[in-house]
Amino acid sequence: MSAPTGIVYTANERDGSITRVQLETGVKQTTKVEITPHNVQVSPDGKRLLAVGVSSHDGHGAAGATSKGKLLVMETSGASDPVLIDAGDHPAHVVTDASGGRAFVSDSGSNVIHVIDLASKRSVGQIPTDKYPHGLRLSPNGKDLYVANMRGGTVSVIDVGTLKETARIPVGKGPVQVGFSTDGTMAFVSLSAENSLGIIDTAKGRLLKKVPVGSTPIQMYATPDTRNVYVANQGSASKPADTVSVVDPQAGKVVATIKTDKGAHGVAISKDGRYVFVTNIEAGTLSIIDTTSNKVVATHRVGAGPNGVTYLE
Repeated sequence: MSAPTGIVYTANERDGSITRVQLETGVKQTTKVEITPHNVQVSPDGKRLLAVGVSSHDGHGAAGATSKGKLLVMETSGASDPVLIDAGDHPAHVVTDASGGRAFVSDSGSNVIHVIDLASKRSVGQIPTDKYPHGLRLSPNGKDLYVANMRGGTVSVIDVGTLKETARIPVGKGPVQVGFSTDGTMAFVSLSAENSLGIIDTAKGRLLKKVPVGSTPIQMYATPDTRNVYVANQGSASKPADTVSVVDPQAGKVVATIKTDKGAHGVAISKDGRYVFVTNIEAGTLSIIDTTSNKVVATHRVGAGPNGVTYLE
């Protein structure tokens, strides 16, 4: 069996750090940062690591800052110091456009998406959404941004070219994160308050079905062939869940359940689809799942309260 290669980064919100795991060697490096990071994302070219969270400083953070919410931009090479950019009241998730030139940050506190130009390090616009926008991802063709609105029970569809919301799809209770099939014909949404995975027809802009999964599903990721969607079930702080549901989206059912660690939360996947990486927020660990056997093949201790996770080939 071939071992996983590449690098995984985890956002450790409870101790204000980011952990870098070198998969070939298992070597880990945990670095304190100036925010309590809720989410991390590698840029499309692999040169930048973006993280969002609230400033760990008292007051408004760095001199001249106008908000506590920050976008942290680091070079994956470590060649320069990290940069902090204002990102609203309560930033939850961040992704970039296909070119990596702009970052989109969901601001749950203000019900907007902040558009940030990474070259000039400043906001170039805000896009209103439904209540409490949280997880967001870019469609495979790079033209649409899908946003899960936790308290609105909807998914916003945003045209990346015009920076306008073009649709608002009712999906159910507590949508947390979205994902896509590789061809973009389906979108997925975790419905945390319904313990289910919603499947959206992107052409028709409507929910097709709901698939029951584990307790309080948070993030998910589809394999490159879209044969399966891996859904992390977090549960609650008092009663954490420790499973990942493997959903066959065509059949509309769970085909496997994998035991990980307490508080399964974030999900990322290797480019070839061979390995899935899951952060366990209550255990402070990263689980690595082999998708051929649907078993955990390695567990790494990272920082406290790991939320978001991202993979760099």
